[in-house]
Amino acid sequence: MVAVGEYERADGTKVKAHTRWAPGARNEMFKAVLFVLAVFAIGDGATTAATTSKSSSSELPKPKSTVVYPIRFQEQDTKPASRPTPTVSYPIPWDRSQ
Repeated sequence: MVAVGEYERADGTKVKAHTRWAPGARNEMFKAVLFVLAVFAIGDGATTAATTSKSSSSELPKPKSTVVYPIRFQEQDTKPASRPTPTVSYPIPWDRSQ
């Protein structure tokens, strides 16, 4: 917005201080407001069945945890970890030019 100070025209008319929009700014603001309203209108239409039912989300049952900590695996307790063995019996040539 442009702020215009108080001034007097050439014909002697006094003009009070006021603000005015820049050229094209009202059109751009109108488009922005329409876009925001469209986003809100579209956003409200995507409700789920849980939110449209008479019960609120705070009344819905919450799942209970079935995890027991610390987590232990049966293989871990019964046998030690084995060492990996090579899967090929021939040497692999590596490029050593770098």
